[in-house]
Amino acid sequence: MQPSFVTPAVPARPRGFGSLLGDALRRPGGRRGISILSVVLFLAGITMFAYPVGTDIYSRYRQDHLQSAFDDPGTQQAYLEHRIKIGDGLTILRIERLDITRLVVQGTTPAALRAGVGHYINTPLPGEVGNVGIAGHRTTFGRPFNRMDEMKPGDTVSLETPFAIYTYKAVQPFDGHPNPWVVTPDDFSVVSQGTGHLLTLTTCHPKGSARQRLVMRFSLVGSKLKDTKVKAQGGM
Repeated sequence: MQPSFVTPAVPARPRGFGSLLGDALRRPGGRRGISILSVVLFLAGITMFAYPVGTDIYSRYRQDHLQSAFDDPGTQQAYLEHRIKIGDGLTILRIERLDITRLVVQGTTPAALRAGVGHYINTPLPGEVGNVGIAGHRTTFGRPFNRMDEMKPGDTVSLETPFAIYTYKAVQPFDGHPNPWVVTPDDFSVVSQGTGHLLTLTTCHPKGSARQRLVMRFSLVGSKLKDTKVKAQGGM
């Protein structure tokens, strides 16, 4: 038979992935390509698992630093005068259900939240009339609100300031939704103000995504004054 320039017919059964991969590995260039891809995937995997661990370590460092300054008279005076700087310690948050204790910083900027938990600056301070707003990370920087979806009405949260300890209890479902409940990231009505003494916690939802927000509402049920060198004024 004479040689033909016609393209050979396509086989009835296409070659499998294993066969194609074998051919690629037999070529020097193919082996180099596979090696580079393996290294890239390996490094990507390390980064994926190391990033949360790294943020947790940084959060612990920030928490230790903030805690050491929390009882300083200068910090107490700044709190009394409502002039806490963004990123400075504001209140100690304790949630028995989640077995966590975290120092909440002023502000919810990305830099402030590297400490793990931040206070919405346009909301009242703990114990004051209105709706205290606190946001926390769920999968990085200490993951303080990782299990917030496990909380239920009746669970309690305490906020310790330089002058007092305030206890809030999770309210029953209201306005036709459960507590906790899910909202869109731009629904800032959850930290809107009104009468009463409320606390609202927010975090990302679902885990590992910023697509929505998980929200939990509490109401003040008790307070206890602390003995401090700087005396509170103005109803604190």
